[in-house]
Amino acid sequence: MSASVNRVQLLGNLGADPELRYTPNQAAVATLSIATTEYRKTADGQSQPHTEWHRVVVWNKQAENCAKYLKKGRSVFVEGKLQTRSWDDANGVKKYTTEIIAQNVQFIGGQGRDDAYTENRGSRSNDTNQPSSSFQAADEGFDLNVGSMPDIDEIPF
Repeated sequence: MSASVNRVQLLGNLGADPELRYTPNQAAVATLSIATTEYRKTADGQSQPHTEWHRVVVWNKQAENCAKYLKKGRSVFVEGKLQTRSWDDANGVKKYTTEIIAQNVQFIGGQGRDDAYTENRGSRSNDTNQPSSSFQAADEGFDLNVGSMPDIDEIPF
């Protein structure tokens, strides 16, 4: 049997403030609406934007931190996996949605270097199965490296 991979990486902007809810068991869950835009050439050579919207689900402490620190328009980098779920609506019609279950959310941009940090699900220091991830945030001019970012409790704001 061959191995398979279910991994998503998005760098985009929030289209709305995060929506925070709690399950009956008091687990925090936040939904993010993230827009990614690519530019495509039209037949006449013009560059035209094409925006795709993504539903991202974030759980537990990470969800609470997203709701606390993120606002509409903020840039975020999300790593996670795709998941499709279904339910029956009020008329008994089966509905489906595909969403990204976030395992890693990096808050990008804002007012300066101290305003960008990583919010991971769990500790990465003892997790050798999780790859480290980094990318260059060109607008801000610094490297966001998941393995070396401060814990959320160490953020000075």
